[in-house]
Amino acid sequence: MDILAHRGLWKSPEEKNKMLSLERAFKSGFGIETDLRDYAGNLVISHDLADGGSCYAEELFAAYRDYGENLILALNVKADGIQGLLKPLLEKYDIKRYFLFDMSIPELVVNARESLLFYTRHSDIENECVMYEQAKGVWLDSFYDKYWLTRDIIERHLMNNKAICIVSPELHGYSYEFAWKMLKENGYHKNRLISLCTDMPNKAKEFFYE
Repeated sequence: MDILAHRGLWKSPEEKNKMLSLERAFKSGFGIETDLRDYAGNLVISHDLADGGSCYAEELFAAYRDYGENLILALNVKADGIQGLLKPLLEKYDIKRYFLFDMSIPELVVNARESLLFYTRHSDIENECVMYEQAKGVWLDSFYDKYWLTRDIIERHLMNNKAICIVSPELHGYSYEFAWKMLKENGYHKNRLISLCTDMPNKAKEFFYE
C-alpha cells in the first residue's frame, strides 16, 4: 500500500500545498495528493482560488523527478480544460505513476480521449462509478459514514483489477482507527494496488509497517 501525504507532509496548515511540504513528502518516501488549477496561463497548485503566491505545477514535477520517482501523484483537478497545460508537463518529466481525479464528467471524457490516467469515484453518496471501465482506479471516499468502507467494497474493485485510493477518515474529521485496523487486519497494506491518502503519513507508516 502506498501512503499519500494529503497536500504534502506539512507541519502547520500554512504549509499545505507548498513546495516545502511537497518536497518533504517525497524525501520521506511518501506520494502526495495535491490540487491543480490554472492561473494566468500557467498550471498551479492551489486548493482554493489561485493567486500570485501559488506554486507552479512544474516546480512540483521537477521535484518529483529529483526526489519522488516511483511514488504516486494524486492530482485533484480543480478546473476544467487544463489538459493542454498538464499533458506536456507529464511528458516532459516522464511521470508515469499519477492519476487525475475529482474532475467534472465532461472532463472525464476529455481525459480518456487524451489518454490521461484518471480515477473515478465511489463514496457513501456516489453509488455509481462514472466511466468505470475506462478508469485506471477508484477514489474511495466517505463524507458522512465513517464505517462505510468495508472489505466487500474493496474486494469488488480489486476483482475488477482496479487500483484503489482510500481517503483516510481524519480528512473529514472522523477517527481513523477503525478504517486503519480493517485495512491491516485484511492485509490490504501489503497490496500495491491500494493507496491511502492521509493527513498523518508518518503515523500511517508506523501503524502499518513498523
